[in-house]
Amino acid sequence: MSSGPLMPIHGQVLREIQNTPLEFNRQSASYMYAPAAQESGIHEYLRILLKHKWAALSTLAVIFGVIAIASFRTTPIYEAVGSIAITKPDSMINFKDSAPELDYYDPTELDTEVRILKSDLLALQVIRELGLDKPAKNASANNDLNLTGDTTSLDSPAISAMLGGFKSGLTVTLLPNTRIIEIRYSSPNKELAANAVNTLISTYEEQNFKTRYESTMQASDWLSKQLADLQMKVETSQEKLVKFQREHEILGTDEKQNIITDKLEELNKELTTAESTRMEKQAAYELMQSGDPETVAAAAVGASSSNSNGGGSSLLEKLQAQDADLRIQAAQLGTQFGPSYPRVQQLNVQLKEVMTQIQAQTKKVFASVHDDYMAALHREKMLSDALDKQKQQANALNESSIEYNLLNRDVETNRTLYEGLLQKLKEAGVTAGLRSTNVRKVDQARVPTYPSSPNIPRNLVFGFALGLSTGIGLAFLLEAIDNTVRTPEQAQVISGLPSLGMIPLGSRQTSQLANSAKKLALAASKEVVELVSQARPQSQMAESYRALRTSILLTSIGAPPKTILVTSALPQEGKSTTSINCAIVLAQKDSRVLLIDADLRRPSIHKTLGLGPKMGLSDVLTGNATLQQVIMRSPVSPSLFILPAGTPPPNPAELLASSNMRDILAALREQYDHIVIDTPPTLSVTDAVVMSPSADAVILVIRSGQTTKQALRRSRELLVRVNARVAGVLLNAVDLRSPDYYYYYEYQGKYGNRYYHEDRMDPSGGPSGTVASTPA
Repeated sequence: MSSGPLMPIHGQVLREIQNTPLEFNRQSASYMYAPAAQESGIHEYLRILLKHKWAALSTLAVIFGVIAIASFRTTPIYEAVGSIAITKPDSMINFKDSAPELDYYDPTELDTEVRILKSDLLALQVIRELGLDKPAKNASANNDLNLTGDTTSLDSPAISAMLGGFKSGLTVTLLPNTRIIEIRYSSPNKELAANAVNTLISTYEEQNFKTRYESTMQASDWLSKQLADLQMKVETSQEKLVKFQREHEILGTDEKQNIITDKLEELNKELTTAESTRMEKQAAYELMQSGDPETVAAAAVGASSSNSNGGGSSLLEKLQAQDADLRIQAAQLGTQFGPSYPRVQQLNVQLKEVMTQIQAQTKKVFASVHDDYMAALHREKMLSDALDKQKQQANALNESSIEYNLLNRDVETNRTLYEGLLQKLKEAGVTAGLRSTNVRKVDQARVPTYPSSPNIPRNLVFGFALGLSTGIGLAFLLEAIDNTVRTPEQAQVISGLPSLGMIPLGSRQTSQLANSAKKLALAASKEVVELVSQARPQSQMAESYRALRTSILLTSIGAPPKTILVTSALPQEGKSTTSINCAIVLAQKDSRVLLIDADLRRPSIHKTLGLGPKMGLSDVLTGNATLQQVIMRSPVSPSLFILPAGTPPPNPAELLASSNMRDILAALREQYDHIVIDTPPTLSVTDAVVMSPSADAVILVIRSGQTTKQALRRSRELLVRVNARVAGVLLNAVDLRSPDYYYYYEYQGKYGNRYYHEDRMDPSGGPSGTVASTPA
C-alpha cells in the first residue's frame, strides 16, 4: 500500500492513502467519492481556537496575572537624562610653517571619553560629592575606608559594592553620527537620579579642565628649558657664519649678487661670440687661398662686406661691374666691326686697366681678411684663457659656499625654531590663564516627573499580548499533537474510504424499559443509545442510524448487500451498539433481519437484549446444536432474529474461518433479507479479518476523539489485504457541541429542533411522551 500526497484537514496535515489495486477497489469503486471542499482558513483557525478556548484563556489569564502582579509590586525607578558635547581638541603645539593637520574622524576618541565617564575614579568622586559614601564609611571604619583622599583602595569589598550599586544605574551612550554623549541614571530616588547626572557632568568637566591645565603647564616648563638652549645655539651658529664669510672673502652666495658668477657667465658669452667670429674669418680666409678667380672674387666681396667700414667692398663691386660692362661693349662692337675697330681696341685697353685695379683691390682685401682672421683667433685664445681662470675661481667659491650654506641653514633653522617655541610659550601662558575645555554641556538633567519603570500600561499590554499569543500557540499545539480522528472528513482522507455517516454522542440516561408482551428488560446501568432506534425513534440518534441504513443499502451496485459485517479498530468504539441499531432500522422496513453475535470472546448482544445465556453460533460451529435451535425472535421487533454467540470456545478464530461458518452464512442468506454480523475489533484479534471476505459489506466503526489515525489506517490495511468489501467508515459518538462540528450544530440548532423529539415507548408499544432533546 502506498501513501498519497499530504492533504490539510482541520488544521492538520494528513497523508491520503492510495488503495492497493485489489478486488476490493473494483467492487467498491462506486463508494469512493471526493471529500468535501475544505473550509476557509479563517474558519479553520476559528474552529481550533473555539475547540481549545479554555486552555488558551487559562494561559492568557495566568500570564497576564503574573505580569500584572509583578508590575504593581515592582519598586518605581526614575531615570534622569543629561547630555554633553565633546568638541574636537586643538593641538597645543602647531608651527606656522608645518603642514596642516588633516581633519578626520577618529572613532576611538569619543569611545575613550565614554569609558572615562564610566571609570571607577570618576564614579568615586561623584559618590563623594553626593555623600553616598557616608554609610560605607561607618560600616567600614575598621577597614580604614576613606573616600576623601586620593589613595582609596579600589579592592575594598565596601568600595566594590558601592561602585557596583552606583554604576548599575548609570548608562553612558554615544549618539550615532554625533559628538554628543547622553548620560542616564536610574534610581528609586528621583532627586538622586538628577543630581547624579549633573554631578557627573560637572565633575567630568572639572577633571577635563585640570587635565588640560596640567598638560599646558608641563608644556610651558618644557618650552622654557628648550628656549634657553635654542638661544645659545642661534648665537653660536651666527658667529660661525660670520667668521667663515670673513675668512673666505665671500661677499654673497646669491647668484644675483655674486660677482664671480656674473663674470664667469659674461666671459662664457664673449667666448662663444669670439668663436663664431673666428670661424667666419677662417672660412673667408680659406676661400681666398683656394686660387679660383671666381671664388676669390666672391670671398673678397664677402670679406669686404663684413668689414666695418665697407669702403673696399664698394670699390671692388664697382670695378667688377665696370669690367662686366666693358666686356659686353667690346663683345658687341667686335662682333659688328671686328677686333681692329678703334673703339674695340679702346675698350680692350680699359678692360686691362680695370683688371689691374681688381687684382690690386683683391690683394688688399685678402690682406685685410688675413689680418681679421688672425685678430679673431688671438681674441678667442685670450677669452678662453680668461674663462679658465674664472672657472677656477668659481670652483673655489662653490667649495666655500657649501660650508657657508650649511652654516647659514643651521642659523635659519635655529632661529625659526626659537621663534616658534617663543610664540608657543606665550600662547601656553595665555591658555593657562583661561578656563579652556573641549566639553560643553548640552542638556542639564531635570528631576523626572514619572517613573521610567515599571511602565504599567505597557507591561499590561505586553502581558495581554504575550498571554494571547501563547494561548493561541498552545491551542494550535494541542491541535497538532491530537492524533485522534474527530470528523468524517478526516476519516475519509486518512483511510481512503467513504464516510457512511456519523452517530451523535448519546446521553447516559438510566432507565428501565419494560414490555411484558415483548419481554424487553434492560438493566438500569445500560445506555439508552444501545436501543435508541426502538426506544426513541424520533430522536436525532435514531435518525442517524436510519441515514446509515440508507448509506448501506446504496453501497452495492445492483442489489443491497445481504451480509453486513460490523467491526471496529479497537474495543469500546460502539460496534455492538451499531450492530444492534443497524439491525433494528433494517427490520423496521419490513425486512427479515438476522443479527449474529460473532464476538465469541466477549459476547454482549444477548445481555443488551435481556435474553440470558443460551446456545448460539459457537455451538452450531462445533456441531452441538442446529440453527433452528439457536436462532430466536428478538423481543424488539417481529422481523428481527437473533443468533447469540453461544458458549465461549477455546479457538474462536479457527471456528469463524472454518468451512462450516461459510456454509452457515450461505444457508442463512437464503432465509433472511439482511444478516448483520457483530465481530471483535480488527486490531485486537483476527476474527473480523477472517470473516470479512464472506460479507457483502464491511462497516468499520471508529469513535470520535478516541480512535487514533494509526489505528484507522492499520484496520483498513488489514481488511483490504484480505479483499474485504469495506463499504466505508462510520464515525460514532460524535459530540456535535464540539467546535469540530460548529457548522453542523449551527444548522441543526436553527432548523433541526422541530424535527427531533425524544419519544419513549411505553409498555403497550405506544409513545409515552415527547421530550425535546438537546443535540448530543
